[in-house]
Amino acid sequence: MIAAAIIGLVAGIAAGLLGIGGGALFVPALVLLLDLPQVDAEATSLLAIIPVALVGAAQQHRYGNVRLRDGLLVGALAVPAAALGVVVVNAVPERAIEVAFAGLLLFVAAQLVQGARAVNE
Repeated sequence: MIAAAIIGLVAGIAAGLLGIGGGALFVPALVLLLDLPQVDAEATSLLAIIPVALVGAAQQHRYGNVRLRDGLLVGALAVPAAALGVVVVNAVPERAIEVAFAGLLLFVAAQLVQGARAVNE
């Protein structure tokens, strides 16, 4: 539990400093350091998002940055999409999920590099 808490803290701080999603750091750390299966690590990361998203949404609502109707629509569509994702991830071999997640991380890294280049030019 202590190792998981440390991973969450470090991933959260690093993600906040770098402007990326914490799952990009959190999932590999859970897989590599705590020997969690890829699917379990991804599910844990998604569960950890809930309190952060609630606090962030409440704060942004106070700033007047939330379009409630759009948020409700996205939330309503996310439920069946998440259920479909569970079906897919349980039907696909775990290695394919690992490779797909690695591809996603490479895509995110490329976007970060591209954004940094655009700022420096």
